[in-house]
Amino acid sequence: ELKTKKTEASVDDFLKGVKDEATKKDCLEIVKLMKQATKADPKMWGSSIVGFGTQHLKYASGRELDWMVIGFSPRKQNLTLYIPGSLESYADLLKKLGKHTTGKGCLYVKSLKDVDTKVLKELIQRSIKETKS
Repeated sequence: ELKTKKTEASVDDFLKGVKDEATKKDCLEIVKLMKQATKADPKMWGSSIVGFGTQHLKYASGRELDWMVIGFSPRKQNLTLYIPGSLESYADLLKKLGKHTTGKGCLYVKSLKDVDTKVLKELIQRSIKETKS
């Protein structure tokens, strides 16, 4: 059973609860970028992830689940962006992005001031386009 599911919780209330003002401002900017790219309204996934769109995933193991197309979470140490697809396929953009680290399917940035937001926007748009194709 998947722990992180789409909920009816308020994204606005969640973002209002972000204590650090700079992080809150970054979150609002990421909402704009992801909403523009997906044409979907933000929804809460679990208690701390803001996701956009829904896709049905089917794994080779036979496991199936519904998951967000793209999303993010303001974590204590950084902003975590859940980018669909393999981040290695975006190496060209990641080189130009600025200060970040990556994990499996996750892009971590401390602050949007550390990255080129035009490159981030392109990364978001390209990852969504590749997911849909």
